[in-house]
Amino acid sequence: MDPAALSAALLAVIAPLAEARREGSSAGIAAGDLPLERPKNRDHGDWASNAALKLSKIVGVNPREFAAEVAAGLEALDGIASVEVAGPGFINIRLDAAAAGALAKTIVDRGAAFGTNDSRADEIINLEFVSANPTGPIHLGGTRWAAAGDALARILSSQGAKVTREYYFNDHGAQIDRFARSLVAAHQGDPTPEDGYGGAYIHDIAARVTEQYEGDIDALDPDAKQEAFRELGVTLMFGEIKQSLHEFGVDFDVYFHENDLHDSGAVERAVARLRELGHIFEADGATWLRSTEFGDDKDRVIIKSDGQPAYISGDLAYYLDKRERGFNRCIIMLGADHHGYVQRLMAMCAAFGDEPNVNLQVLIGQMVNLVRDGQPMRMSKRAGTVVTLEDLVEIVGVDAARYALTRSSADSNLDIDLDVLQKRTNDNPVFYVQYAHARTHNVARNAHGSGVDRSEFSPELLDHETESALLGALQEFPRIVSFAAEVREPHRVARYLEELAGLYHRWYDNCRVIPLGDAPVEPVHRTRLWLNDATGQVLRNGLTLLGVSAPERM
Repeated sequence: MDPAALSAALLAVIAPLAEARREGSSAGIAAGDLPLERPKNRDHGDWASNAALKLSKIVGVNPREFAAEVAAGLEALDGIASVEVAGPGFINIRLDAAAAGALAKTIVDRGAAFGTNDSRADEIINLEFVSANPTGPIHLGGTRWAAAGDALARILSSQGAKVTREYYFNDHGAQIDRFARSLVAAHQGDPTPEDGYGGAYIHDIAARVTEQYEGDIDALDPDAKQEAFRELGVTLMFGEIKQSLHEFGVDFDVYFHENDLHDSGAVERAVARLRELGHIFEADGATWLRSTEFGDDKDRVIIKSDGQPAYISGDLAYYLDKRERGFNRCIIMLGADHHGYVQRLMAMCAAFGDEPNVNLQVLIGQMVNLVRDGQPMRMSKRAGTVVTLEDLVEIVGVDAARYALTRSSADSNLDIDLDVLQKRTNDNPVFYVQYAHARTHNVARNAHGSGVDRSEFSPELLDHETESALLGALQEFPRIVSFAAEVREPHRVARYLEELAGLYHRWYDNCRVIPLGDAPVEPVHRTRLWLNDATGQVLRNGLTLLGVSAPERM
């Protein structure tokens, strides 16, 4: 009996009880109103519910008395071994071994689909992440968003959402001019401009521009030369960024160019829409958004007095463009330095008549610090001043990098010990989880060689305490994934996998799948193989959601 079936059973018991006490009506009570949780202390049972406490006022009865009535109804159902009422009205439910063990076959039968559903089928999501400026390699902050953003896209898709991964290509503005001047300086052997970009990559890109430019680039006048380095340099730099992300397992569906907003008239359309809605005013020769009406700390200039668009104009046009493309959820993942920008983005959303934190959600990622040999790692061999995606992958590999960057909440600072991630020990969390998966395959291979197969399944035999704990964790996987999608937190899947790996290792130490010596193969061995394979499937499903491989041998 999985959580969904148990919730349905709980509703089937509670609805008639509520109907009897509410004079023939149980309307409004649904399975979603009847929460189930795993007790922290497994001595309290397999599942616990506070439904009686939650509904006692509605049905007009003491919660403990109502809980006792619900418990009596549940105990009469097949698959439930016992029900106890605790405290002021908590309901503790213990499943019988057969009902709990049946999950193993369900997981194996569903395979990669276990943990997926279509609960978010109505969500058409534009997920914008990384969006690093094409002025240098991706630094650690962008790398964190690459791992977390791709994992979030996978998790949301697994729950039925239609997700488009989008990269906002910032090819407009002063930073691109600084990049071009830096390339020109490198080409000419001049010092890096005071506000320019340094690092070996600048010299690499400058040399490639010179090589690929059709004609004599030094024959151009200074403005034409800078434009040539800008245009070709940005193309080459962004090509490197895309390749680095691809090798990191991250690809985007859409690469949106900021220049397009200004060239296509999108800014003018956004201003016109806001003017129609009555949120635009003119003052001091400039065009303003009356954003204070929507919670911003001050009104914002959209078009400056010299006729040039202000920075926020691009945000207005870009958001409207996304909505016009049919996205009803726009999620933007930004670095810690953009924290103060959230309020004006939410005001912008509301000004267009949308609901902040529903139609638009902004996630802020914090800093990543690398530690090597007990000391902070701050310098890149190529970028000079920052550590890059390529630096991290070169040291620990893609799997360890992605897992380490995803296993902690993105809104907290993250310290990564590179020495730990290179170890093949249980101290290394990605090794710990991947090794558990590889062990399930090793058990299956050895079982096959010993004549143990899945030709028989007797779930009532899965009654060892480590089997109960393992089955309880396996039951949790769909709920964990669903909750991770709801709160936009991929790290919950990683932490779950570590807990599941630990429970599997303990089960492995206590319950044999292969008979000892010449002992015959019995139903319990075949049934345990189902549990072994079910655990491997869930570990594989979870690692896939994080974009991490699930090796069969280690």
